[in-house]
Amino acid sequence: MDLAEVLRRRRMCRNFSDDPVPGEVVDRLLERALRAPSAGHTQGWSFLVLEGRDQLDAFWEVESDPEWRKSPTLPGVLRAPVIVVPLCSVQRYLDRYSEPDKISAGMTEAAAWPAPFWVVDVSFATMILLLSVVDEGLGALFFGLRGEPSRLQSAFAIPDGWAAIGAVAIGWPEDDRGPVGSAVRGRRPLGEVVHRGRW
Repeated sequence: MDLAEVLRRRRMCRNFSDDPVPGEVVDRLLERALRAPSAGHTQGWSFLVLEGRDQLDAFWEVESDPEWRKSPTLPGVLRAPVIVVPLCSVQRYLDRYSEPDKISAGMTEAAAWPAPFWVVDVSFATMILLLSVVDEGLGALFFGLRGEPSRLQSAFAIPDGWAAIGAVAIGWPEDDRGPVGSAVRGRRPLGEVVHRGRW
C-alpha cells in the first residue's frame, strides 16, 4: 500500500474482532514506530504492550469503571486483542540536553523548552504506529486514559518519571461501518486550514 492510500484509509476503529494479532506483526509495528524523529535523538519514549485476556482485563480494570464498560458502544473496543500504551520521560530530555553537545541550548529545565518535546516526540512515534497499523490491514483506536495514573503505574510496574499520553487499541476491524460519531463532521477544507504568507 502506498503512503497516500495509507493516509486515505487511516481512521479510528471502534469495532474489533477478538482474533489475536501475530506477535511478529506487533513487533513490526513497534519497530516502525521507533523510526520517529526526536529532539536531540533522545528517543525518550517507551511502549507498554498488553496482550492476552489477563493483561487486557487488568488494563480495563484500572482505566475504566464498571458503568462505563456497560456502554452499548464499547464491546467492540473491549475486544481489541492488543493495547499499546505510549509513554514519555521528561527526565530523558533534560538529561540529554545536559550533555556537552546540547548544554549550550539552555534546556536543562522543563520550563526552558519552547514546547514539551517529550510529548511531541512520543506523539510522532504513536502516529507512525497508527499508520503502520493501516499498512498491515489492521485497525486502531487512540484514546485518552480515564483512570488515576498511579493505578496504571502500579498495575504494570511503570517506573517513576514515565507518563502515558493515552493508549492505542489494535486488532482486526469487524464490520467496517465507515465514519461514526465525531468523524461524520468531516475534515476542514485546505483553504480554511492553510494560511499562505499571512493569516
